[in-house]
Amino acid sequence: MPSSTFQATRLGWSGQSIKTAAISNLKSHHGLGANPEQTALALAQKMNQQLLGQTADVRGVIDSLDLSEQMRDAVPAVMDLTRESKATLDMYGINGGPSDDFGRQCLLARRLSESGVRFVEVSSTGWDHHSGLDKFKSKAETIDKPIAALLADLNQRGLLDETLVLWSGEFGRQPETQVLSGKETLGRDHNASGYTAWLAGGGTKGGLTHGTTDDLGYKTVAGEVHLHDLHATMLHLLGLDHKKLVYRFGGRDFRLTNIYGNVVHDIIA
Repeated sequence: MPSSTFQATRLGWSGQSIKTAAISNLKSHHGLGANPEQTALALAQKMNQQLLGQTADVRGVIDSLDLSEQMRDAVPAVMDLTRESKATLDMYGINGGPSDDFGRQCLLARRLSESGVRFVEVSSTGWDHHSGLDKFKSKAETIDKPIAALLADLNQRGLLDETLVLWSGEFGRQPETQVLSGKETLGRDHNASGYTAWLAGGGTKGGLTHGTTDDLGYKTVAGEVHLHDLHATMLHLLGLDHKKLVYRFGGRDFRLTNIYGNVVHDIIA
């Protein structure tokens, strides 16, 4: 199956408010006769079907155009947050305050998941605090309320049990103040040896802390979960055996966890 069949659709860009984000080419362009987009799509697909007999590479294009036609009708409605109640908007912190943008992302994540989108990613940038750690509290205020709202909303709608939520950052952080250019700053460097992520829903145990670091947070001392283990566990929760999820390349089989990965059964409900 061509990789383009499973390619993600991006909404917005880093630094752009999600409020103004849109998917290009989904709006109708009038003045070209009745249903010009549908006519053009039908012609393109007819030509693609003819090419399919010559090369299988065009299959991904055909599938993408079929999907785009479905998205043209469905996506605008899913992205319309005016369909939500004021109570829901307030719960996500969508009120023009510091949590407004990320709140919109989280609410869209719930709406997309509810409409059948299988994988949704939200992001919050600006956490690489090599300096300016005193601004951490105000940064945390942008995401705290929306995350809590997303989990509560999924739960009250009966979606959390079948939706796996992963929250993770780029790195763990060192426990001491960082020195930059010979000057001590209020910030922390990267730390790959003591790194925390959390999972919710999707068959995981609630209220469980797995693993510990040393007293200073430098290094994991118990319950270490390697990245391959995390991938193996997430695939298991999604109903996939990571040892069987393989593809052939260069004469041998590859899988997402390479030759590693153990399912962390202790966190599974």
